[in-house]
Amino acid sequence: MDIRVAAYAVITDGDRILLAHWNSPTRPAWTMPGGGIYPGEDPKDAAVREVFEETGFHVELDGILGTDSQVIAAKDRLHGEGPIQALRILYRAHIVGGDLRNEEDGSTDEAAWFPLSDVPALTRVGLVDTALRMAGLLPQA
Repeated sequence: MDIRVAAYAVITDGDRILLAHWNSPTRPAWTMPGGGIYPGEDPKDAAVREVFEETGFHVELDGILGTDSQVIAAKDRLHGEGPIQALRILYRAHIVGGDLRNEEDGSTDEAAWFPLSDVPALTRVGLVDTALRMAGLLPQA
């Protein structure tokens, strides 16, 4: 079984949350800004790097929210063969600079702020709800 370790950030501004749009050809959806950790890279550095790549914002991490693990069956995997375990590290973060922009030529194609109350109506990956739950921000349906 393959394993993919990734780091993500929960970034809020008042009652808004920053999300990135995953541009999967078969299952596009909103997700948390973040992504895969390079071999040897510290997860904190990966979260900061990925947020910048996907949103244009420089962030500082405020602490770890938790980890999440999911096994994806071979039939549901987009790339590669056999099942894969996704190990995801989630941090809370705040913006210290930069300007909102969309990633070019990456796994996401848009970054946007959403009112927390609008999140339930979005097409989103399960990681969004996991992150909101860990951060104590799960919106009321």
